[in-house]
Amino acid sequence: MEEEISKRIKELRLERKLTLKELSEKTGLSISFLSQVERASSSIAITSLKKIADAVEVPISSFFEDYANKNYIVKADEQKPFRIEGSGVIYTRLGGEFAGRTVEPLLLILPPGQPNEKAVNHPGEEFYYVIEGMVHFEVDGKEYTVKSGDSIHFPSTTTHYMTNPYNLNAKVLCFVTPVIF
Repeated sequence: MEEEISKRIKELRLERKLTLKELSEKTGLSISFLSQVERASSSIAITSLKKIADAVEVPISSFFEDYANKNYIVKADEQKPFRIEGSGVIYTRLGGEFAGRTVEPLLLILPPGQPNEKAVNHPGEEFYYVIEGMVHFEVDGKEYTVKSGDSIHFPSTTTHYMTNPYNLNAKVLCFVTPVIF
């Protein structure tokens, strides 16, 4: 999957006649990082992939066409778990595919120590409901331990990150805006 995404990024950049320097200016990502991503020698976080998708004016779902769903209902046997490069988190899209949708419902399985990401902020909002296990969140400098049955909801514009520092997988239902996939 990493190589497919890397190839797709390069194809889209070339179709739009963008140099690595121009893509770097549009995304705020370094030229060397973009070059490594295109050669599949560096993994890419979902936030960086979203910046690239926006810069080449495609929905981020175009990088995951195998996972696109053209119906309102997503039956259990049609759900296709996937991973993002560089992350141990297993994502499962739970939402339908239709024009104008604004929320991304996902099921996340977070192995111990995942996701291993830096604190970020971006437009939108996020809601997480822990089904199994516990997840540690830091939102706007404040720490939260969210246990099975608990939920957390916050604006994504506040600096935030989550991790599973415990020994067991955590299973989490999440809704995020804007649509990622």
